[in-house]
This record gives sequence, structure tokens and C-alpha cells, in this order.
Amino acid sequence: MARPSWLKNGLAVLALLSTPWVLAQNYPQQSVRLVVPFAPGGGSDIMARTLSEPFSKQLGQTVVIDNKPGAGAVIGADIVAKSKPDGYTVLYTTIGPQITNPYLMKQLPYDAMADLAPVAMIGQLINVLAIHPSVPARNTKDFIQYAKANPGKINFSSSGIGTSSHLGGELFKSMANLDISHIAYKGTGPALQDLMSGQVQMTIDSLVTLLPFIKSGKLIALGVSSHERSPILPEVPPISDSLPGFESSTVNYMTVRTGTPKAIIDRLNRDLATVLRSAEVHDRFVGMGILPVVETPEQLAARIKRESEKWKRVIEVSGAKID
Repeated sequence: MARPSWLKNGLAVLALLSTPWVLAQNYPQQSVRLVVPFAPGGGSDIMARTLSEPFSKQLGQTVVIDNKPGAGAVIGADIVAKSKPDGYTVLYTTIGPQITNPYLMKQLPYDAMADLAPVAMIGQLINVLAIHPSVPARNTKDFIQYAKANPGKINFSSSGIGTSSHLGGELFKSMANLDISHIAYKGTGPALQDLMSGQVQMTIDSLVTLLPFIKSGKLIALGVSSHERSPILPEVPPISDSLPGFESSTVNYMTVRTGTPKAIIDRLNRDLATVLRSAEVHDRFVGMGILPVVETPEQLAARIKRESEKWKRVIEVSGAKID
């Protein structure tokens, strides 16, 4: 039996309305779920919450923070990698889920590069090379010389295997060609405690976390991990001044499920750029030791590729693995 013309016309209209182009033109029509694959209260969670209100206003829809911690951020990333490609489920991420976990873990429940599409760069969380005051060095160049003159006598702490403090230390060790040892702790607290007591001699960790102890003189800051000086610690030069090419700031960015229409990705990118350029968000980020960064999705894709290649080499040289 032939379908009535009104039914065929209605089906045609429904098909047209469901095309990616039309969906993108009408986006967003509902709240956006921002999956943060870390527990509440951490640095990335704080950054995401700083963005959520102004981002909601810019989008015209509520941005709902959904913390999904666990398994080295894999649980949250997997939710987004398996979500509908419609722009309503977005991942707020650091380098773990897409850039380092593929080399640290035996397997992932998603394809890190194929399943997650870059949306927008958010910022770089600056780390700092800090030492115990007993170490006879007051700049990065002198510290490298001291470590080379005393092989095997320097230990560096991290908050755990595969963390930015671990991989940043391994990158420093490799680039400076040093014989220093990694000591992994279960979290920043115990790592910091042993650093301040002199049980370990150095770390490369979050500037914001270490800043109070640097200001009090309990730790000595030798260099920041970014290529530029930090506004909150302007007297400390970049590590790269003494070790050219060194950069180990923690990258924060957003991705969506691959297959999301480009128009939706571009809309998210534009609105996030507007938020990051606002004085309110910019100043709050800088005060937290974060350098806001605006990039196109294409520029972010190139950054992800560079970061992936860099940390792959570091992980292979160090032999780091997460069971």
C-alpha cells in the first residue's frame, strides 16, 4: 500500500530536521553535561567550575558539572567517548585520558585519538622546579651541575606514577641527562611532606600547591615549567632558560565524541574563547597559576599530537607503567 503524500512529506521533514546541519544550527537546545574525570576539589575540577557559570551564560544553556573520577581519568573519558556525537556531553580533560594513558596502560576501553575530537584549549597549569633548601643550588643551571657532580644522590618526588609531577621530573632527568631517582607517593600531601623534611631533594609540581612553601622559605623555586614567567612568581625564570626546549605545564582542554558536527564544535570553541578572554575568568586563572590559552580546534589537534609524541618518548625512556 502506498503511503499517503502527507505522511511521506512529514517523514521527509523529520529527516531534514534530524540532519547534522540542522541540529548544529539549533544548538544548544538543552543543558550541556561537562564530564570532569576527577574528584571534586582538585585543580581541574576548580578550573571547570570557574568556567561553568560564564560558559552557561555564553551558550544560553546550563553547563552541568558531572564528576566521574577513577582509573586514571579513564572512567570519565570513556563516558564521553561512547556518548552521542551531539555536543551535549563534553569532556574536561588533562593529558591523561588521551595523551599519556595510551602509553602508560595496557589497554583502554576507547580509542584515545579516534574517539575524542578536540574542541578548545583552556589553559596551562604551571609547574615549578623546587628543591629542599639543603641542596646547594639556587638556580636551574647550578642544580643541574650539582646533580651531575653527585650521581645517584638526588631523589625527586611525585604524587604518583604517570602524574604530571612524575612525567615532568622524568622529562627533566632525560633532557638534562641526570642520574636522579623517582620516588612515587600516594598523593601530593605525603610527597610534599617528605620534600620539606629533606627525605627527597626536588620535585616539579603545581606552582599553586608549592607557592606557600616557596614564599615561607621551606622550599626553593629554581624555575617554572612554562616558556614564560608566571605573574604570581615573576622573579623565577623558566627552566627552559637553562634547559632549552623544556616545557612540562599541565594542559587542560575539552573534547567531544568524534562525529560531532563541526558547526557545534566551532560554536563551543567560540563561546569558550569569549569566556577565556573575559577579564573575570582571565584574572581568576592567572591568580591560580594558570595561563589561559585560546586556540582553534585545529590548533588544539596539533598541540595534542605534539604532546602525545613528547610524553610517549618520556614514558618509553622511563619505563613508567600503570597496572
